[in-house]
Amino acid sequence: MSKPITSMFIPTNGITLHAHVAGSGPLLLLVHGWPELSYSWRHQIEPLAQAGFTVCAIDVRGYGKSDRPAPVDAYAMTEMMADLLGVIDHFGEESAVLIGHDWGGPIVWNTALAFPDRIRAVAGLSVPYFRRAALPPLALWDRLYTDKDRFFYQVYFQAEGVAEAAFDADPRAALAKIYFALSGDAAKVGGVWPALRVNEPLLDHLPVPDPFPAWMSAAELDTFSENFARSGFRGPFNRYRNIDADYHALPEYGVQAITQPSAFIAGSLDPVRSFVPGRDAYQSAGELLSDMRGLTVIDGAGHWIQQESPKAVTTALLDFVTGL
Repeated sequence: MSKPITSMFIPTNGITLHAHVAGSGPLLLLVHGWPELSYSWRHQIEPLAQAGFTVCAIDVRGYGKSDRPAPVDAYAMTEMMADLLGVIDHFGEESAVLIGHDWGGPIVWNTALAFPDRIRAVAGLSVPYFRRAALPPLALWDRLYTDKDRFFYQVYFQAEGVAEAAFDADPRAALAKIYFALSGDAAKVGGVWPALRVNEPLLDHLPVPDPFPAWMSAAELDTFSENFARSGFRGPFNRYRNIDADYHALPEYGVQAITQPSAFIAGSLDPVRSFVPGRDAYQSAGELLSDMRGLTVIDGAGHWIQQESPKAVTTALLDFVTGL
């Protein structure tokens, strides 16, 4: 029988991260994305622990009960990678298996690429390890969106204080709108992500469903909103404000293959698939993964797959990690 899930604080890389930890055995690190928490893995922690692993789901820096440094460059990808290495060190392990969703995907892909001796295997959810673009992200989004006077959320997040003011005004409503808009439920009714012009206020154009889809209860949404009401959104938005700096600091990302055992899991209705208009990002999900052990696309699921389709995601992750 695995140990119960415990809440702990882990010193790493000059900050302290909050984490939920369970089990014993080889270390699995679960890394959430935007705008989420370690709580996003609530359906996976115990089954993975029962399979014979120490499972550690962190609140990424800037989120939840973890430290929230103020400078934008404190959220550079190199800092995120160092945070994970420090967590591995905290558990006295030489290596770990990394599993990341949304922004957690690029964090774990980057760490696996840069530190192959420390990362035993890696799985990404929703965001694949994609080939490096010929120009930095903001220039790419300008070409595809801004120059056509079309809204793109990563561009909207760049100006400090603008998105924070909108999201901090009512964290519960903001989260409910974002969670629904990128879910499979929204896609099934034709989508609710609005066709906005550049820098229009995103939240003003998104609905709050009543009732919310069954995959997230009111109490679960309360847990997320209470954490964001306390922590704010600056840290999460600062991750987006480093995308061009990361592009220049990490020139091998999207160029060199990841050699460790790897897997990719995503929802068939995830809007991430079509961020580059006319291209299905999931078709080439294994292109730069030289030891890919599985590609799972969950029919009918949207972006929040470990919450929307917890059983299917847990099964896919168990197949991957127990097969190592």
